Amino acid sequence: MPNRILMIDDDREMVTLGKLILKREGFDVLFAYSGAEGLDLLEKEGDTIDLVLLDIMMIGMDGWQVLETIKSSDKHRHLPVIMLTARHYLEDESETKNYAHLFNDYVVKPFVVRELLGKINKLLEEEEAA
Repeated sequence: MPNRILMIDDDREMVTLGKLILKREGFDVLFAYSGAEGLDLLEKEGDTIDLVLLDIMMIGMDGWQVLETIKSSDKHRHLPVIMLTARHYLEDESETKNYAHLFNDYVVKPFVVRELLGKINKLLEEEEAA
């Protein structure tokens, strides 16, 4: 069974691109256009999700709030999370320090496909080995 990835990003073009790339690589992809929608999907499908790609800057509930909610749940705290950022660094440095222990890695958008896939595959291999 292919690994299942949940992509949460309010940029519809980024989600479309992400879905195309990930499906081409054999992943099953679920997507949400807001933090609240992503958390609802995680509640419904959480047992089948292997990794979360999570945008930081979203309208309403931002990525940090979503990350905190995911990691505070006994059911989902083990899920690897890759943060997606539109900047060349992870937004505000102090915020990043506050949340660094909760996420596994990050990728700058627009992302280099090889870099994103490399990070996803590395985290999934680590999860399988654990």
